[in-house]
Amino acid sequence: MEIHSADFLCSNSDWKKCPDLYLPEYAFIGRSNVGKSSLINSLTNNKKLAKTSGKPGKTQLINHFKINNSFLFADLPGYGYAKVSKKTRASFQEFTLKYLEKRKNLICLFLLIDLRISPQKIDLEFMEYCAVKKIPFIICFTKADKIKKREVESKVTEYQNKLKETWEEMPFHFVTSSISKVGCDDILVFILNQNKLFH
Repeated sequence: MEIHSADFLCSNSDWKKCPDLYLPEYAFIGRSNVGKSSLINSLTNNKKLAKTSGKPGKTQLINHFKINNSFLFADLPGYGYAKVSKKTRASFQEFTLKYLEKRKNLICLFLLIDLRISPQKIDLEFMEYCAVKKIPFIICFTKADKIKKREVESKVTEYQNKLKETWEEMPFHFVTSSISKVGCDDILVFILNQNKLFH
């Protein structure tokens, strides 16, 4: 699937004010600075679509984009460390969770995890939350270009072994890089197939 158009729609902190529900939606979430906006820009071939920053906590609202006039992307605030006050951080974590639990046209949540970092408690707890709330998610390991190919495999295996301690099987996953575009075509094929099932 090729992306022909990608347009910013709106930013807000209230799931009730999100765009209409008639289009399938895919959301991106992860720890602060994991590369959510960068992956969205890479998928859409638009470096300026989603605002990126080296400063954690740049995304503090739910940002919606209409892709190919046929589906939506939602760039969600990162969880965990961010250079904002605890009160601010708590507020955008609250509205993000409400969005995830209430958004009826949310097809899949792409949970981004930095491939270079060992399994983090905050990511594992978030996966448990998704499982309990029955929120469909797929792991997107990011920044694959930052390490050697054999290290990529060992890092994924490390995650698989950790998850097997509490999960029956490893959640579906993609290995991605916003720089080299590794995994981007696979994600777009997945989205195309999901869109066909949406009604």
